[in-house]
Amino acid sequence: METSKMSWSLVIWIILSLDTTHSFLDECKQERDRLRAQLRRMETRAVRQQEMIQRLMKLRQLPQLPANKSIFTDLGDKQFADCAQIFSHGNTDSGIYMIKPLRSPTQTRVYCDMTEGGGWTVFQRRSDGSQSFDRDWKDYKTGFGDMKSANGEFWLGNDNLYYLTSQGDYTLRINLEDFEGTHRFATYKKFSIDSEENQYQLKFGGYTGNAGDSLSGSYHPEVQWWASHQGMNFSTWDKDHDRYERNCALEDKAGWWFNRCHSANLNGLYYKGPYSAVTDDGIVWYTWHGWWYSLKSVEMKFRPSDFEPNDV
Repeated sequence: METSKMSWSLVIWIILSLDTTHSFLDECKQERDRLRAQLRRMETRAVRQQEMIQRLMKLRQLPQLPANKSIFTDLGDKQFADCAQIFSHGNTDSGIYMIKPLRSPTQTRVYCDMTEGGGWTVFQRRSDGSQSFDRDWKDYKTGFGDMKSANGEFWLGNDNLYYLTSQGDYTLRINLEDFEGTHRFATYKKFSIDSEENQYQLKFGGYTGNAGDSLSGSYHPEVQWWASHQGMNFSTWDKDHDRYERNCALEDKAGWWFNRCHSANLNGLYYKGPYSAVTDDGIVWYTWHGWWYSLKSVEMKFRPSDFEPNDV
């Protein structure tokens, strides 16, 4: 009887073992199938990624159009004294033109901004820090920078500023942008620059805009005596005409109409937003971002105050 019981127990154990083995084999097969399916998906994804990489490599090999290109407009034998005259004669595309201010002995290459009503002669642009504005008197006198492309950085030249603004009554417009993509502007009536004999003295009239009046320092009467740029002579590191006991142009690394020293310095060093330095030598417009924030882009331009944008 006991032998029979043992045989029966063995049979049951074998059956249970077979069931367990069969279940284990089923699980193995399912796991194998799952892994194979996952492998196929990964292979498909890898093939697609490789195809995408090849397409991108082909695109990089295609010739790219210059992003900073501007077309020079040849006006032939016609002569114009500024960009406003060019606009008024039907040339409404922004770009590079040749003009001849009345007192200038030669023609001058300028960038004309035909947006915002048109007719603006641009004399300064900051856009990417590609040009050094820490220059000497001679460079600022004659001008420097990239005068061939639409977004190039440049200074038109103090002699040209004198020739141009001595022709009549001009309005200055200053466009500003920070690194957060916000734009502000300031305009000043009766903008003029004197001759080299008078150290390119800066004069301007009333302010309008949303950037604040940094140029006249009127934001606080107690600081205006040293913060205003009204009537200031131009200074560079090698010709110091400011009202400071030291050299503002040397300390702030720019040519500008410094007082003691500034509440605006749009020719300062190109930092990217907030900065720290020994002096406030960034691209500064105090009434917007203070002394310790350097702006992303600046455009300074002017046109006749009696200019009528809709006369074309």
